[in-house]
Amino acid sequence: MADNKGNIFKRLGKKISDVFAELKRVTWPTGEKLAKTAAVVLLVIVFFAVYLTLIGNGGRWILDKVGFYDIVETTVPVETVAETEATTAATEASETVEETESSVEG
Repeated sequence: MADNKGNIFKRLGKKISDVFAELKRVTWPTGEKLAKTAAVVLLVIVFFAVYLTLIGNGGRWILDKVGFYDIVETTVPVETVAETEATTAATEASETVEETESSVEG
């Protein structure tokens, strides 16, 4: 809590000077070490980009071979629908006639 007392500008100046003091103590890599490290990072990125591309394309190839992307027609032709409706209407009409005949006889 003692750090919170005092002028805000003095505290801000102290923090900035602490940052610069810490940056002076940092061990900075040489240009050669930095270049080698950057090359390793880039190679790893390229390796995984190629690897993941192969995995994705291989998966798509497998799914194509098993027919995963094939379009299956699920609609009923119009003639079949019309025939079904006619059959249903005829069945309902015959049931209505049977019910009427049974009620007249009874």
